[in-house]
Amino acid sequence: MTTPSQTVGPFLSIGLPWPDGPTVVPLDTPGAIRIVGTVFDGAGNTVPDALIETWQADPDGHFDHPDDPSGPLRKEFRAFGRCPTDVDGNYWILTLPPGAIPGQAPHIDVSVFARGLLNRVVTRIYFADDASDPVLSSVDPERRHTLIAQPTEDGYRFDIRLQGEGETVFFDV
Repeated sequence: MTTPSQTVGPFLSIGLPWPDGPTVVPLDTPGAIRIVGTVFDGAGNTVPDALIETWQADPDGHFDHPDDPSGPLRKEFRAFGRCPTDVDGNYWILTLPPGAIPGQAPHIDVSVFARGLLNRVVTRIYFADDASDPVLSSVDPERRHTLIAQPTEDGYRFDIRLQGEGETVFFDV
């Protein structure tokens, strides 16, 4: 029998999501982008009970953190999103494109919680292969594509593969 002390899921759907969790900005925000994706397990099956959390800088490169001296966040920009996957393993986040922060390319930090994981896994969404970013450039070039979102009609697609062929690069934090 699985218990909460053995895995971080499937207990996530009980209390962690909230109705506007996926909307980092209001639906009618000019310039908003929609990031969609699917979470896959090691066998290539979709994960219907995962939880995706995002944290990012606003378009001006400001973080919602007391140690960020660069200024306040934009109005109506939460900087944090949370979306459970649906029965088909899909998630979405509505946000503004992140700005660059000193020494790093624009990116969104992502935590993934799912059944079978003892701890969350952490990755990043980048919007281009930017060799000037020290984190992205430290990743094996053969695997770097797993961190780069693909443009769509109304935003970007970022699938997450928890293990196996095409596994998303995760960081030890």
